[in-house]
Amino acid sequence: MRTWSLPLLCQLFRLVLSALHMLAVAASAAFKSRAALHLENLSLRHQLGVLRRSVKRPKLTSADRLLWASLCEAWSDWRSALVIVKPETVIGWHRKGFRLFWTWKVRHGQPGRPSVSGEIRQLIRRISRENPLWGAPRIHGELLKLSIDIGETSVGKYIVRGRNPPSQNWRTFLENHVKTMVSVDFFTVPTLRFQVLYVFLVLAHDRRRIVPFNVTAHPTAEWTAQQLREAFAFDSSLPSSGPRSDLRR
Repeated sequence: MRTWSLPLLCQLFRLVLSALHMLAVAASAAFKSRAALHLENLSLRHQLGVLRRSVKRPKLTSADRLLWASLCEAWSDWRSALVIVKPETVIGWHRKGFRLFWTWKVRHGQPGRPSVSGEIRQLIRRISRENPLWGAPRIHGELLKLSIDIGETSVGKYIVRGRNPPSQNWRTFLENHVKTMVSVDFFTVPTLRFQVLYVFLVLAHDRRRIVPFNVTAHPTAEWTAQQLREAFAFDSSLPSSGPRSDLRR
């Protein structure tokens, strides 16, 4: 039988009272005139302004946080009525409540996946060593044939991973290919006459030299393709010299 602590019951009782109070206020507002509601709204906002000037950090209870966390889900324009705290604070309360809910559900709900015994783990490692080309789906299927109930993700967790041959890092790759690498940029420049010019720039990385650059006020796909053809018209790094014709739109 599940037992409830006294502080938790008191907190739940306060939350219920706060919810009933809000429902009563909402029901009473239905019987007021539109002018009375506007005046009440004005007076409440003035009091909130005075409170905000006099109190730097108001003290909020769990019921207040629960109310605003619920309003941010049910009311799309809740930020316009928020004064005492920032909207990011309310979103943080909602996320905290979400984490607390799932923490409570995990602790009091059903247990997770069953643990894998040591014998099955050893069997998975043995199969993966003797069959290095088998992946988790194939080993999982073989285990099911042996009436071993286990998930494919658990099989993938315990298979033996082979060591890959060492590969070059990013710095080595750049040093080996720096003579054949370029950077292409297409940026805009405003003029004194409030016009916009488009600058096409190609920068070679070997000596940080500008290969070509051109400026236009009306860039098109044909113009851009022509700039690329002119930038890589002759490439000395290729086996055969001559104009490059493999650059297309």
